[in-house]
Amino acid sequence: MRLDMRPPTPESSARARVVPGPAPADVLLTDGSVATIRVATPDDLEPLHALHAGVSDDNLRLRFFSSSRAGAKAYVEHLGTCTDTLTLVVERAGSLVAVGTAEPTGPEVAEVAFLVDDAQHGLGLGSLLLEHLAAAGRALGIRRFVAEVLVENHGMLRVFTDAGFAVERQVSHGEVHVEMDTVNSAGALAAADERERQSEVCSLRPLLHPRSVAVAGVRRDGTGIGATILHSVIEGGFTGEVYAVHPTATQIGGVTARPLLTALPEVVDLVVVAVPAERVLATLEDATEAGVRAAVIVSSGFQELGADGTRMQREILALARARNIRVVGPNCLGLMINDPDISLDATFSGSVPPPGGLAVASQSGGVGIVLSDLARELGLGVGVFVSLGNKADVSSNDLLAAWQEDPRVTGAALYLESFGNAPKFARFARRFAERKPLLAVVGGRSVGGQRAGASHTAAAASSSVGVDALFAQAGVIACNDAEELAETALLLGEQPLPAGNRIAILSNAGGMGVLAADGADSCGLHVPELSDSLRERIADLVPGTTGTGNPIDAGAGAGPARLAAICSLLMASDEVDAVVVVIVATGVSDPTDTLDSLAGAVHEGKPLVLVPMGGLEVAHGDLPGVTTFRSVRAAVRSLGRAARYAAWRAQPVDAPAPVLRDRAERARRGASTLLETRGQETGWLDVEDVVALLGDYGLAPTGEVVTGPDAAVAVAEALGCPVAVKVADRGVVHKTDRGLVRVGLTSAHEVREAARGFATELGRRDASVLVQPMESGVEMALGVIHDPVFGALVMVGAGGVATDLWDDRVFLLPPVTAGDAARALRTLRVWPLLEGFRGAPRADVPALEAALVRLGQLAEDVPQLAEIDLNPVLAGPRGCAFVDVKVRLDEPVALDAGVPRRLRRGL
Repeated sequence: MRLDMRPPTPESSARARVVPGPAPADVLLTDGSVATIRVATPDDLEPLHALHAGVSDDNLRLRFFSSSRAGAKAYVEHLGTCTDTLTLVVERAGSLVAVGTAEPTGPEVAEVAFLVDDAQHGLGLGSLLLEHLAAAGRALGIRRFVAEVLVENHGMLRVFTDAGFAVERQVSHGEVHVEMDTVNSAGALAAADERERQSEVCSLRPLLHPRSVAVAGVRRDGTGIGATILHSVIEGGFTGEVYAVHPTATQIGGVTARPLLTALPEVVDLVVVAVPAERVLATLEDATEAGVRAAVIVSSGFQELGADGTRMQREILALARARNIRVVGPNCLGLMINDPDISLDATFSGSVPPPGGLAVASQSGGVGIVLSDLARELGLGVGVFVSLGNKADVSSNDLLAAWQEDPRVTGAALYLESFGNAPKFARFARRFAERKPLLAVVGGRSVGGQRAGASHTAAAASSSVGVDALFAQAGVIACNDAEELAETALLLGEQPLPAGNRIAILSNAGGMGVLAADGADSCGLHVPELSDSLRERIADLVPGTTGTGNPIDAGAGAGPARLAAICSLLMASDEVDAVVVVIVATGVSDPTDTLDSLAGAVHEGKPLVLVPMGGLEVAHGDLPGVTTFRSVRAAVRSLGRAARYAAWRAQPVDAPAPVLRDRAERARRGASTLLETRGQETGWLDVEDVVALLGDYGLAPTGEVVTGPDAAVAVAEALGCPVAVKVADRGVVHKTDRGLVRVGLTSAHEVREAARGFATELGRRDASVLVQPMESGVEMALGVIHDPVFGALVMVGAGGVATDLWDDRVFLLPPVTAGDAARALRTLRVWPLLEGFRGAPRADVPALEAALVRLGQLAEDVPQLAEIDLNPVLAGPRGCAFVDVKVRLDEPVALDAGVPRRLRRGL
């Protein structure tokens, strides 16, 4: 930006307005440290002068195209008087280290510029300031940023080009004119999330890869949680230095003890805090004074106990942000890192699973203990376990970011009871699941979370709907309990992903094979009929039995060689994607030899699962390449989840449709106008308003709204009979129940009588009616409902008057991509009707998918959209007809989507 030393004119000062800015935001820098971005205040004038005076001549020249110190001083004074300029500053370690400005230059346009202290370059401050300026600019109606940059200012040019926003550049006479759209596009969101991921890796390194640990709150007599954790650390063989914090002792449990962390002989990476709740803040202050970068607070007595505990927890978070320390907990079980290079057990669980690649995070300490026990029983390898507790600071989002590219992490498992930032979790979870399996159990999904609603869409939404929608779209493998999670994680950790859902079942007991097939079907697996050629080859190996179909009954007398040969045939066949072997101990053959023989049937790229029964025992690792389960049910439900995850992974990744900003702004303005016009009334819109709001999205109802029988007849004659006539009163939601919908009217007389009947029913002489052409097709329902945690939820399902009877629907989180829409439709039970059931014409599925995508765009574009119900939508051979559309507006509820990047400040 060129230096403009012109003082503000009286006219410009008169036009000046105080620019409302965003709330202060704590942000992660590229080195993992914490800084704060906030709006500049009058008190910042002196620090801003110091910043401009302290930078190098070259830095000043790159910023102002001149090294004039007087000019830089004049610009700071200009900022102090030009109140229509949005000015954001960055504070780090108590000092103002960077400034970014957006100065209006025309309607919806602002010029942006940045200055960063010389010592703070390379920390991502320019990118963070640009993101926060863009967000604040959008709120102020600024659509475009411009900037003038010297061609040699490579760092600033990279800030613009790497930000992910739509950027245009023009080079002339050694200067680059940059223009940037402020729309938060998918590209901008992805770029910001990737920068946050890299920052989280650095920020959490002292927590997840500690080289030294101190435990605060250890009793000298060895009792209590602190002493238990210290004992676990020592007995677990931690490879780094271990210390204890005690007011008087010099040694506890064979390790050095000091009264304060600042008195230790070195700066430790991690402190585990087990002192009483009222002493936690002082301990954390001591840790920050000592330079500790990570803390695990196992102490309880905080938010879980009410107002006083919540206040103390807020104080902990504020201190952590101000002093640059990351905190796990409070009220948690601790931290376990099974990496042989670290071997840290800083928990009081008493159970250590075998080492492996699974990373586990649990919001419940009790569930964490159960998972640890299950992992040990199953032989499930766990690499890291983090007990999140109250999640004052570190959350599952942070951990997923840190684990995403960690080569030691092969998969992750979560137990959650809340989502602090559901939209951000959806993005981070999806990116993780695209690379590695992500399993989750969510507690608190009871009927108590359901709510009643006036429309079918609202009535179908419950507390679990958002979770299901998020998991399905993000590729998260949903499990019902800790056992299912551990079993599925075991399979995914030991076996390749199946190429499909077809499985072969081999057993030496026919009845068990039949039960296994029944269980497989209920888990979404397909037990296909084998080809004649494959059955013939199997028959050569099972003389005296007819069980060569699928499931295959090898007979009680089948020996090891025969079972292994059959299993090898199935593993090598392209007719199935996985093989389940159920072996029941008999007195006819040696069970040990039978089990050992299966190891030779392992085939690269196809899962092989064994269920030993009748007293057979198989220790983990005895059969390399074979995963053993204790029950058929566990085997098939784990395979079912693996198959669904593999199918999700196999789908091409498609980007959301671009934001059509003009359309979005028209819709938002229209919704705002309707809310202002109607005052406090937030009910359903009139049909005319629905048409105006939804018309740009191609979702408006067909037909025309008129008042009175004569007008209804005129429209019917223009459309051509037969027609449908229905009441267009926004206060009537379920019209069919009151007889306020008439279809198939073939004459002017019938239309007139219908309109008169509606007036009588409603007690009004001239009722507004909607006259529509008769349409045909599969009855579907589309809708949107707002969830306080997950935001907008888009629904698609079987429609018509029997929609609740069908109970066949799927919810999606915007943005809805074409792939999301296609997958959702194909999971519905009504899907065969759309495909053309029993010779019926096939519905225009692409048109229905496109409507679902547009509905998702509408839900994102118009935050005032509280509820929309399109039912029925007739999916015919040549498009979709929106027969009945209801819309309800309300004041938008702010939802934290993690944009722009910032750490949580509150609980």
